[in-house]
Amino acid sequence: MSKIKQIFSREILNSRALPTLETTVVLDDGAVSSASVPSGTSIGAYEALEIHDNDPERFGGHGVLKAVETVEKIIAPILLEKDAANQQEIDNLMIHADSTINKGKLGANSILSVSMAVAKAASISSNMPLYQYLRQYLKNGAPPKIPTPAFNLLNGGKHAASNNMDFQEFLVIPASSIPYPETLSMAYKIYESIRKNLSERNAITLTGEEGGFAPVFPSNKEALSFMLGAISETKYRYSYDVFLGLDCSANNFYSNKEYKLKDSATSFSSGNLIRFYEELNKEFHLLYLEDPFSEDDWEGWSGLNTKLSNQVIIAGDDLVATNPYRLQLSLDKKAITGVIIKPNQIGTVIESLALVEAARQSNLKIIVSHRSQETNDDFIADFAVAVSADYTKFGAPARGERVAKYNRLLQIDRQLRT
Repeated sequence: MSKIKQIFSREILNSRALPTLETTVVLDDGAVSSASVPSGTSIGAYEALEIHDNDPERFGGHGVLKAVETVEKIIAPILLEKDAANQQEIDNLMIHADSTINKGKLGANSILSVSMAVAKAASISSNMPLYQYLRQYLKNGAPPKIPTPAFNLLNGGKHAASNNMDFQEFLVIPASSIPYPETLSMAYKIYESIRKNLSERNAITLTGEEGGFAPVFPSNKEALSFMLGAISETKYRYSYDVFLGLDCSANNFYSNKEYKLKDSATSFSSGNLIRFYEELNKEFHLLYLEDPFSEDDWEGWSGLNTKLSNQVIIAGDDLVATNPYRLQLSLDKKAITGVIIKPNQIGTVIESLALVEAARQSNLKIIVSHRSQETNDDFIADFAVAVSADYTKFGAPARGERVAKYNRLLQIDRQLRT
């Protein structure tokens, strides 16, 4: 049994040059580990809340010195001398100390930074890889595996400063039968094909927040056609080796019960948007649709699920927010066939693992995801392997904070094969 000897925290910068939290946990056997938490740019209404300083003189109010103080003066005294290997107790003590529904008192960023750091330190103390250590908190007996990556190669919506396209992520998804190292080679070749084709069009080749290119297209449909063309110039066969998917992030183009897209001069009702997605699927044979409707448009979600769930994975991100109540509501309304898992949406490692188990019991596809405002912490890669996720979303195969996750999966892949 290794007890927690010390917990301290500091303010660092994330991939958008905004402050986030890094927390270090020291155990009495000498094990030490740190964890830093990501943040979202497109944030759903049902996510757990982060604590920020709201001081306009520091980082435009985004500073996290209050969160640092929360970790060191409130959370640390509660957890000192506790057994680091009892993640359930650690996380429950923090949840109880917060006592709010949305982690609004202590902050999901404060709590999660400690939760992750404790898990990492305990895995070191146990002399186990983190992905293997986390599995002891799961009842699922499926062996660990490398999930299939969904590469975000075109960035739109809030992930692109020019607001070039309405849909937030245009995803390239390899066939699940392709070994993980080969998927990275595939992503690189398609990424470079996209770069080449954009250059030939004299289009912008700057990248968005998740490393994908952020050009301007007159419509979302044309962006999909462009991606299809870029894929066709590689050796990979569309709808066999590789597929397309979308994270629509529909909250961002929804207002007054209507959806406004570049693809139409008039706004879409929920029913009309369902028909638009049916048209896109008919033309592009999509594998994946994430957040195609706003987080409270149950009519749209249920209607689309009825029409396309036998052809396309319909995944809830803002809809579910890694929240058990929202997951159950989504199941009751038959709204989804897949769920996004983001630990910072709920605030602890244990709650994230529990959500995965509940989703798996309902036969949902599990998609473990990073956030747009990331750090170099690769915890989420181990987490994805631990829960035997079907897919991961870590952005493009570019930018250090994204590549850190992909490279960690390479390490784990080698371990699993030896």
